[in-house]
Amino acid sequence: MQLCRHTLSRVQDTVSLPEFDPAHLRPGIVHLGCGNFHRAHQVAATQAAIGAMGREGLGWGIVSATMRKPDLAQALGRQDNLYALLTRGPRRTAVAVMASITNTVFARARDAGLTERIADPQTRIVTLTVTASGYYLTAQGRLDSRAEAIRSDLAAARPRTALGILARGLALVRKRGGVPPVILCCDNLSENGQTLRQAVMDFASLRGNDALAEWIGASVQFPDSMVDRIVPAPTATDRDDARRLLGGLSDGAPVSAEPWFQWIIGRFEGDRPRWEAHTGTRFVPDVAVFERAKLQMLNGTHMLLAYAGALAGLDTVAAAASDPALGALAARFMRLEQGADVTLDEAELDEYAFELMRRFRNAAIAHRVERVGRNGSAKLVTRVLRPMRANLEAGVSVAGAHLVIASWIRWFILHEREVLRFVPVDPRSDTLVRLCATWRGDHQALVAAILAREEIAGPALPRHESQVAAIASLLDRFESAPATAVLAELARQNHVMQPLVAC
Repeated sequence: MQLCRHTLSRVQDTVSLPEFDPAHLRPGIVHLGCGNFHRAHQVAATQAAIGAMGREGLGWGIVSATMRKPDLAQALGRQDNLYALLTRGPRRTAVAVMASITNTVFARARDAGLTERIADPQTRIVTLTVTASGYYLTAQGRLDSRAEAIRSDLAAARPRTALGILARGLALVRKRGGVPPVILCCDNLSENGQTLRQAVMDFASLRGNDALAEWIGASVQFPDSMVDRIVPAPTATDRDDARRLLGGLSDGAPVSAEPWFQWIIGRFEGDRPRWEAHTGTRFVPDVAVFERAKLQMLNGTHMLLAYAGALAGLDTVAAAASDPALGALAARFMRLEQGADVTLDEAELDEYAFELMRRFRNAAIAHRVERVGRNGSAKLVTRVLRPMRANLEAGVSVAGAHLVIASWIRWFILHEREVLRFVPVDPRSDTLVRLCATWRGDHQALVAAILAREEIAGPALPRHESQVAAIASLLDRFESAPATAVLAELARQNHVMQPLVAC
């Protein structure tokens, strides 16, 4: 028997159920990017908001669109868009049935109608989680007009990218004289609201509609936001646990998440769900400090754990963070390098770093390193190179940043040799593999060639040649010794040079 509206009464009384009848929900939000994170984050916060608002909240259902594949939309559709959220703590797993999605569609389907849905007066908010690579940005944060998907969307009758869908939907709002919805980016981009606004304006201008671009800039709200929750890819274990915890009901689309939840949203005008009913949600006048802390200290350290962890044969973030050598290197990198330009006091930085390492070591969350390491070329600038640049200018050691970059490049060296045990996912994978083949055996030239590409690394770093040499030296060490030995030696060296003060 499958989880659906008709079987909700059969779930065990230990399961948290929605405080409303899902059949009475009406859509007020359109979401682009119906993936695991969305279903464990925005959906959970919206469910709490609807429950807290009573009848007034029933107009905040979500129409959620999968962007690349129809499978999840079909799976959710078969069970009335209900699914189990498994919150996995170190000692126990709690389960709740999520029910705030009213409809799930595949964005590329002919009947998806996303532009019409965006232009519908009942749609007051559009949220997005399409990952950093789904915005097709250059290293400078502007729309990459040369990206194949963007070029295709500019000419297509039916858009397929999030930017194309937004631009067409907002054009329809403007044509009809309607009130535009608030566009709320929930991806890990620097100044994500402002960045998305500019990208949509750029897209409109590239289609020859400067008037639309100007209207979007003047009339549409794009508040910044910062989201934080570790959500691994679903596994067979999740399905088995969901069935057991639901009392025997089958769930084709469960999702797991850690207990931690944070959503920091820039204040905006207009109607909205009472999202702050979910613990961890806050509306603030300025998101920047929260965003920088998260992008650098959490996401940047995640990259180190993913890239170096995979080289050391550690399959999950928890295993990598718990490894004596790599865990120590990651904690030191997070606290002594990644706090650059984060305007929190020392005690707050210590507490945040300690909490992050505790979360990373939660073995109940099986966050695969190859998944965390996806799309590194689209993340490197904001998560690693920006604090690295600030540290170089301030005379602070950047040994951890060197290790992140070297470990990332090492993935593609091994991939080019066809000896990496998985295929790395990256929008510039072909370019990176080609460079690895061209400069095989010459790490100095390879690092120089990769860092010279501004679409990956931005402008040259301070004392650029020294940085190239340091990264190349690490690649030489990975070539001549096992990664575990390299990391152990680096940990010993760093402990002598600069003891960790937190974590």
